[in-house]
Amino acid sequence: MRRLTVVIPCYDVERYVGQTVASLRRSASPDVEFLFVDDASTDATAAVLEEQLDTLPGARLLRLPANRGLAGARNAGLDAAGSEYVTFLDGDDFVGPGYYPQLLAVAERLRCDLVRTDHVQVKGRERTVHRIGHGPRGVVGRPRDAILPVHRVTSVDAPYAWAGIYHRRLVDDGLLHFSERLRTCEDRPWIWRLHLRAASFAVVGLHGLFYRRGVPGSLTQVADERQLDFLPAFDQILELVSGDRDAALLLPKAVRSYCSILLHHLALRERYAPELAAVLDERCRAALRRMPAGPLAAVVAGLDPDRADRLRALQGVAA
Repeated sequence: MRRLTVVIPCYDVERYVGQTVASLRRSASPDVEFLFVDDASTDATAAVLEEQLDTLPGARLLRLPANRGLAGARNAGLDAAGSEYVTFLDGDDFVGPGYYPQLLAVAERLRCDLVRTDHVQVKGRERTVHRIGHGPRGVVGRPRDAILPVHRVTSVDAPYAWAGIYHRRLVDDGLLHFSERLRTCEDRPWIWRLHLRAASFAVVGLHGLFYRRGVPGSLTQVADERQLDFLPAFDQILELVSGDRDAALLLPKAVRSYCSILLHHLALRERYAPELAAVLDERCRAALRRMPAGPLAAVVAGLDPDRADRLRALQGVAA
């Protein structure tokens, strides 16, 4: 049995998936399975995969009869994986030579629930290393200890599912599946749940995964109502944290992260049609009303004046 399954959801990525497959040939190993999940693509993605996967050792293709979205495609892959470890790769991204054997070796050496990795962001010809916001490298610790401090970027602020490797016990414990109610931001409550409920984790500095930004048609580029799923995603985070034994300590971080992404989307509201921009405004106002008052007031007081004033204006509070 192969020891690692790489779940690769694919939807309308015919332009990129050939490069993805080519990169995986240089990362193939008898211990690694590549499980492609075609999420009912409407272009030639499935045809490209059927043509090329015979040349990729350890590859198999799962074709979904109807589109389930990124969360559903990842879940289908998790359900079909039988290996001791699992990780993810998006169908338009790629990896460096030998990346997955190296990642598996690190996981087996550290023997913790999850290992998080840095990655390389690709935008045109530009390459930028993005590090997980956690200091100790290669040291096993408790994931909940990597949530704080409130005012710094930490591990939960890098929700990328493909930036890591996960032991099967997380699947068996019900921690690794994604909420299919979320069309975007499905990885936000997912990463918080892992940090709150997994027993052990580590961060390492592997830089072999290359994440494309600005891909036309990707979920990060669309400007429709799916983008507003950040609101129910962060509502799920608040619910998770509110029921946690360390709620008083962790709620300020959850609220600050919620406010940060809320401000981010409001800054991009010109991307939306006027009707949807108005919906965004109203839903953001409602989100602020749902946040716990004490942590919200503390967060707003700790922001720079411009960002704080924008939140107060949304609340209808005088600066």
